[in-house]
Amino acid sequence: MRTCVSVGTRVHTVTFVTQKIMYTLKEIVRLVGLDPTKLSREWAVIERGISTWLGSGHLKQVTLEIQTQDGTRLAGRWDLDIDYDLPGDGTMWADAQEVRYNILKAGDVPWTCEYSIWASAPGGPSVAGWGSGKMFSTSGFKRYSLGTTIDGNGIGVRASYWRKS
Repeated sequence: MRTCVSVGTRVHTVTFVTQKIMYTLKEIVRLVGLDPTKLSREWAVIERGISTWLGSGHLKQVTLEIQTQDGTRLAGRWDLDIDYDLPGDGTMWADAQEVRYNILKAGDVPWTCEYSIWASAPGGPSVAGWGSGKMFSTSGFKRYSLGTTIDGNGIGVRASYWRKS
């Protein structure tokens, strides 16, 4: 009985955190002024990767990388760092207001900018639709941390954004 409860709790936690990460990505894309069509089109693949790697414990970071209009340089970036060591007290919450507030501080970008979703899951299982690639350098940018914005009863997410310094 105890094992069944533990497994059920873990699945619920992974589902909750996955959904909140996806919602956070959607809010960032929408509120910085980007076209959400690409995110909508790739939603199932992105969600499957995040859920799989959270469940296996391999997911370290999800990144929304925004490129300049010509696609040659970084225009902005949001990191969602995963923390598997938060003390779980049974509560689950997400601070969407903190993310929204910091989106205003980070500033908007031209809606014609392109963006990519990256995940760092070293040693994790392969997920259909995900591949490897290289992100743009953050040289000339400064990282601003929001702290923990999602707590899923033991799995937390710390958000941060990068802005030109």
